[in-house]
Amino acid sequence: MPDLLLELRSEEIPARMQRKAAGDLKKLVTDALVESGLTYEGAREYWTPRRLTLDIRGLNARSADVREEKKGPRTDANEKAIEGFLRGAGLSNISQAQVVSDPKKGDFYIAIINKPGRPAEDIIAEVMPGIIRSFPWPKSMRSGSASMPKGSSYGGVEGKGSESLRWVRPLQSIVCMFGPEHDETQVIPFAIDGIVAGNVTYGHRFHAPGPITVRRFEDYVASLEKAKVVLDAERRKDIILHDAKDLAFANGLELVEDEGLLEEVSGLVEWPQVLIGTFEEDYLQIPAEIIRLTIKTNQKCFVTRPQGATEGLSNRFILVSNIEAIDGGKEIIHGNGKVVRARLSDAKHFWTRDQGDLPDLDTLKDSAAKFGLDLKKPLDQRMAKLDALNVTFHAKLGSQGERVARIRGLAKQLAQIVGADAALVDRAVVLAKADLRTEAVGEFPELQGLMGRKYATLQGEDESVATAIEDHYKPQGPSDRVPQDKVAIAVALADKLDTLVGFWAIDEKPTGSKDPYALRRAALGVVRIILERNVRLPLLSVVKDADLLTFFHDRLKVYLRDLGARYDLIEAVLTPESDDLLMVARRVEALTAFITGEDGKNLLAGTKRATQLLAAEEKKGTVVADGVAEELLKLDAEKALYAAIKSASADAAKAVAGEDFRSAMQALSTLRAPVDKFFEDVLVNDEDAAIRANRLALLKAIREATGTVADFSKITG
Repeated sequence: MPDLLLELRSEEIPARMQRKAAGDLKKLVTDALVESGLTYEGAREYWTPRRLTLDIRGLNARSADVREEKKGPRTDANEKAIEGFLRGAGLSNISQAQVVSDPKKGDFYIAIINKPGRPAEDIIAEVMPGIIRSFPWPKSMRSGSASMPKGSSYGGVEGKGSESLRWVRPLQSIVCMFGPEHDETQVIPFAIDGIVAGNVTYGHRFHAPGPITVRRFEDYVASLEKAKVVLDAERRKDIILHDAKDLAFANGLELVEDEGLLEEVSGLVEWPQVLIGTFEEDYLQIPAEIIRLTIKTNQKCFVTRPQGATEGLSNRFILVSNIEAIDGGKEIIHGNGKVVRARLSDAKHFWTRDQGDLPDLDTLKDSAAKFGLDLKKPLDQRMAKLDALNVTFHAKLGSQGERVARIRGLAKQLAQIVGADAALVDRAVVLAKADLRTEAVGEFPELQGLMGRKYATLQGEDESVATAIEDHYKPQGPSDRVPQDKVAIAVALADKLDTLVGFWAIDEKPTGSKDPYALRRAALGVVRIILERNVRLPLLSVVKDADLLTFFHDRLKVYLRDLGARYDLIEAVLTPESDDLLMVARRVEALTAFITGEDGKNLLAGTKRATQLLAAEEKKGTVVADGVAEELLKLDAEKALYAAIKSASADAAKAVAGEDFRSAMQALSTLRAPVDKFFEDVLVNDEDAAIRANRLALLKAIREATGTVADFSKITG
């Protein structure tokens, strides 16, 4: 079966777009081929800075013949209906249709339409131009004649404006080869804005810019490799990573790995050459995080550290070039070093200035008084400046200063619940957002919190306060760590709960996949802190909104299910009023452990029959007594069940009060035998209405007793 090779070569594609673009190309092409009646065995996409490539194996040589029946009107239909049927079916005369009889509907026409299969080459040539023209780039541009204003000319060709091809960067050539694995292949020609698909590509822009004739994927890859182009992005990543590690090791260092940077750099080079540069050791006085981000952001370089070190950096950096330099890379290293030094000089300037006084301290006294700030301290000055500038947090939720004031009040309440030092919590809150006014965070927003911790330590803040300033943003995702210090826990909860309560108050809730304010992440952060740090927090005392509580329930379900909890067991424990999420989790954990054992099976079997019968009678409107009247208990089995319910309920209630849910379930599981005996010996629906209502009250007592642990009617199995 034939294979298809497609390459779209252009000027440099932004690294962040390459992986998705290659995936989009594969989906668009394969979907179009399948929709046109072709099948294929496999497809794989590739990308480099200058090309998107698709390798499709085992395509059909032609699409299958299709026989289609098109139902028409009844034979006695009016002339217009029959004419419409003929047009739709492509028939010239009604004699070309067939008549089919239906016992109920009578005789009606059908048209048999036979569509012969088409060669794959024709289908490919037909679908490709549309795919390329409508390709979903996040940003695109016109080039050549298409980039000229309407009415102007470029090389004698009128600009075509919006009808012309838009591509992320100017498209330069197209390869489209089709054919069997071992026999001759053929070009499938189609044209896009004067670019005709052919069998010629080009290698590395500097090392091998000449044309390369290709036939199929294997020789295409080999030819590119000879022309200094590594097609496979994953292989480029491996080359960069291993060469960088080896080069660092050879210099007595180890690489500080960065998967995001590795992905980006692999999208900047077709022929990766790894080199090592240096900067002055004086710059190592700057925090390692600033050095790493400065070098990463400005020069796309990796940093290194001494072998065996867990923190701190060396003054050597790893860079990746796209050129195999004649001088061994000396000029490239020198050029990169100059830029790195300049950027580190700027970073050192930010770091130094952030530790000095602001020039307008006299204007900050009111803000300092409002938050109890000490204007002799640099971080306090920055918080006062943040408030004095009235920096907006959200148009409907006020300024950052107003937000800090709200968090301050909430954190005071939470400090008691968490068991944190109230004074330290308050100090951490008023400094938590101060680093937003530092130059380091202005340059690198991702350092917010972390820089606050460093500046707080420098001005002598308590270690818990400094830690809370960094950790109050955490966790920022399912894999991020959760704050551990009690002060940090209180501040982190206050920060997230203020965000959620505020956006709920202005009705800015997540909808579908849209969550512009990361409220799901904030709620999951609250859930994780509560569960992983054993915080007993009655949420309704803080959020005061049933809808927001339901939102927390949804995040809790996701979290527990990710940990392996069964959905039905979560539903059995969770009620609309459950606002102690830690207790919900503990109940689910206990129920999960208990329900699979023999006692658990007894509890489930003993209660389900009783609660299901009771629910059925309640649905019919049968009267159920408010409580069990002992004088109406006539049979030994119902007397024994009542005694067992009272005993089990008392034991279960005592266990629940001590939060020993496993023992509570064990106590309730003793009901199995008396429940079975009850259903063997007792007719619930007695003719005497009072006795019937009393016996249903017995079943209600079982439901109420087990309900202190879970709603067992929701458990499957």
